[in-house]
Amino acid sequence: MDMISLGARGDDVRTLQQRLAAAGYPVAIDGDFGPSTDSAVRQFQRDQGLIDDGTVGPKTHAALLGRDTGKYLGLDHIAEASKMLDVDTASVRAVLLIESRGNGFLADGRPVILYERHIMRRRLLANGYSRDAVAALTQRWPRLVNIKSGGYQGGEAEHFRLQTARGIDDTSALESCSWGLCQIMGYHWERLGYSSVQDLVRAMEQSEGEQLKAFVRFIQTDAELHAALKARDWAGFARIYNGPGYKKNSYDTRLAEAYAMRSEELAA
Repeated sequence: MDMISLGARGDDVRTLQQRLAAAGYPVAIDGDFGPSTDSAVRQFQRDQGLIDDGTVGPKTHAALLGRDTGKYLGLDHIAEASKMLDVDTASVRAVLLIESRGNGFLADGRPVILYERHIMRRRLLANGYSRDAVAALTQRWPRLVNIKSGGYQGGEAEHFRLQTARGIDDTSALESCSWGLCQIMGYHWERLGYSSVQDLVRAMEQSEGEQLKAFVRFIQTDAELHAALKARDWAGFARIYNGPGYKKNSYDTRLAEAYAMRSEELAA
């Protein structure tokens, strides 16, 4: 099933309603994702400890089918992150809505990653490889070591790229990937308090809760970023987190709108 939410219609909605009813959340089975279905979905999500956003995707489907949802982000993780950052839960949820991928794991259970070949070049140099050695690797493996970004394949194929790069240098390859929900770069491992990049990767493989912890640490270790979040200075947060071009993608206004929406939902 595709992601569905309020306003959707069709067979996927009908199947969802049948599963909700079977789970003890009676709704009209009419194929219309209206307010009553939205309310039932949110209550089911809360009862399962999932994020109660009303959006039905792989996590909610898994819970409806009785599958293990222990790897997924839950309300308890949001509450913990809120406490660690000293902000309200609406702020955490707004940032996750705009700045995260929504899912920290692929369908096969591996964490979502993106391998960056230009970062691999930098990390090889940082980890002691000579410029001549890196130049030779760039010539031999241009799709894995390059002065330019690119070569992305997405999804499971990124893990194939990573596994091949690990054959060149394990640490540099792991450092050259962004990991999990919020795509934290591996080379931040020391800043975030991990004993090694391998330690960070083990955490990323455990759960979305651990992935969120890494994101929280990333914010905590940037005083300006943390201050912007606490002040709900969305333009300041977006400028630091997304870079100087943040306005092009309206990150600041999208964060503000997400915060207003989440605040309204939590107040209801």
